[in-house]
Amino acid sequence: MRRKVIAGNWKMNKLPNEAIEFMDSLAKLVKDTNNEVIICAPYTDLFYVLLQAQGTNIKVGAQNMHFEDNGAYTGEVSGEMLKAIGVEYVIIGHSERRQYFNETDETVNKKIKAAFKHELKPIVCVGETLEQREEGLANDIIRNQTKLALEGLSKEEVKGTIIAYEPIWAIGTGKTATSEDANNSIKEIRNEIESIYGKDVADEVIIQYGGSVKSKNAKELFETSDIDGGLVGGASLDPEEFSKIVNYDK
Repeated sequence: MRRKVIAGNWKMNKLPNEAIEFMDSLAKLVKDTNNEVIICAPYTDLFYVLLQAQGTNIKVGAQNMHFEDNGAYTGEVSGEMLKAIGVEYVIIGHSERRQYFNETDETVNKKIKAAFKHELKPIVCVGETLEQREEGLANDIIRNQTKLALEGLSKEEVKGTIIAYEPIWAIGTGKTATSEDANNSIKEIRNEIESIYGKDVADEVIIQYGGSVKSKNAKELFETSDIDGGLVGGASLDPEEFSKIVNYDK
């Protein structure tokens, strides 16, 4: 049975003092959960979040990384740097990175390989736009993104990859795919993985749903057959609300 993984993506939010207060509150609220809890913080908060996470069941992730280890890449942070301070997870290929910062399937693939090189666990985002969905292309888009993201990885690396299905039209809009639609899309991703790497790998891969996940819809989403938790945006900024998502099964 696959575990449930609930990751909070703070995006460009929270100053260090706010991050410290949040972690203090959240740690008390999720200490008894059986689910895996991850906070993906901005670079400036990572050190403080890591300190506050010590002695708790909360894991820490970054929101992006470069695929090179070092070099003339002003403003970038490498996987080697993240690993050195104790980061365990990293989000790769979020739709906002693709939309605003010219991420491509090729750079996503390079970053995933770099993450594994430095023993970081990638959370890889795939998802279609509303236009693509309305044109009936959603399944083709997410299957292709999944194939290109995982290209060249070993079976063990694929098993260690978390995929977050995030329909772009549902991110930050308040719109959520129905639990049935989200589950069917995630089945398509799992089927794509099975076609390339085999059923044993596909059955083991954690695939989250992201896109306006809230405490009121988390249970319905997470109790479907193929959704293994969530990548949570806005609702992860409040410790009470986020803890209700983490504790959806209590």
